[in-house]
Formats: sequence, structure tokens, C-alpha cells
Amino acid sequence: MARKDKEQDSENPGRLKQIALTYRMTRRNDRWIGWIISAVGLGTFGVVLAIGFLIGHPIYLGILGFLVALLTTAIVFGRRAERAAFSQMEGQPGAAAAVLENMRRGVNFTPAVAINRNQDVVHRAVGKFGVVLVGEGNPNRLRTLMAAEKRRMNRAISEVPVHDVIVGRGEGQVELKKLRSTILKYPRVLGGPRVTEVNDRLRAMGDLMSNMPLPKGPMPKGMRLPRGGGGPRRGR
Repeated sequence: MARKDKEQDSENPGRLKQIALTYRMTRRNDRWIGWIISAVGLGTFGVVLAIGFLIGHPIYLGILGFLVALLTTAIVFGRRAERAAFSQMEGQPGAAAAVLENMRRGVNFTPAVAINRNQDVVHRAVGKFGVVLVGEGNPNRLRTLMAAEKRRMNRAISEVPVHDVIVGRGEGQVELKKLRSTILKYPRVLGGPRVTEVNDRLRAMGDLMSNMPLPKGPMPKGMRLPRGGGGPRRGR
């Protein structure tokens, strides 16, 4: 028991430090975050406490109001922190990969399945929605790159729906903050075992990451790729 209590105590400073770092990061993009979460917390507590006085149970409703205020504040802070994170990531190479990598279970993500010398890159997500190709970079070059990747995949999964998404703010593109929700809105057409089968087939074809190690997260701007054209054109 003593050891477990010590482990819990050692984890708490780490969690508090993480919250503080998240708050500072959020405040750089949202200078009103402190006032907003304070107003939400105090306002929620005040409303619930007022109801407590009206019904004659201020103590019980005060305790409940405190808990509800904490929960509401945490939700508001989490959403604004997520929005600030997207604002900082948007436009950076590899930002979409970071979002896809943190999608919920049941989605198989493979980064950089196709890439060219201009650092336009295509990622792949496989789930019950089928296959989604997500492109980062110049839209015109990406359409060519994604079309080539679709032809390559068609040899293994011709009967599986393939969607393509280009991340950006232009016409026909999807903003980074909406990428996850856009993918999850696609119709569910595959069962769990079928998802595994499709992912295994695509993995068996090989991808850029299997032969070219790339750092996780945003891709370094100075990184150069070997000469020889666009995405991979090989199989195993």
C-alpha cells in the first residue's frame, strides 16, 4: 500500500506540470483563456448554488455545484486547448500525421505511403470506413500523387472504397481541426476482421516508411528525398 501511495504521489506532480504546460501553450494563442475558464467555473457554481438556496439545500447543491463547475471548466479548457494546438500545428509538414496517429482504436494509420521531392506527402488510414488517403502539401501535385497511390492500391483492394482528403483551407480541402471528424463521418462498410485483412494486404505491398525511416511528428523542413520521382512503386 505504501509503495502504491508513493507511486500515485510521484504521478501527481507530473500531471500538474502537464496541465500547466498545456495552459501556457493555450494562452499563447488564446489570451483570454484564464478569464474564460474562471467565468465558466464561477458561473456554473453560482447557478447550482442559487438553485440550492431556492430549494432549501444550499450545502448539498453547493458541493454538487463545485463538482459540476470543475467538470465544466475541464471540458471548456480541453476544447480551447485542442483548438490552440491545431492553430499551432496548422501549415506545418506532418501535422495531419499527428492528428491521424491519435485517432481512436479501430483505425490503422500508416504515415507517408507516398511522397515526392517537393515534400508533398500522402498518409493512409484504414478502418470500417474503408481506406482514406490524406494529403499534405500542394493540392495540384497531391491529386497526381494520390491518383497514383490509388492505382497502386487497386491491385490489392479493388472492392474497398477509397476516400481522399487534402488538408488545407482552400476550396474542396479540409481544415486540420476538422480532419478527424471528417474521416469518422464516412459510412461504415467494413467489419472488424475485414479491416484487418485490408490493412494486412496494403502492408504487404510495402510503403515508404518500411524502407525509409522518417521522424515522427512534423517533418523537418530541410529534409531532402532521394532523386527518382514521386511515391513508391514497388511491392514485396
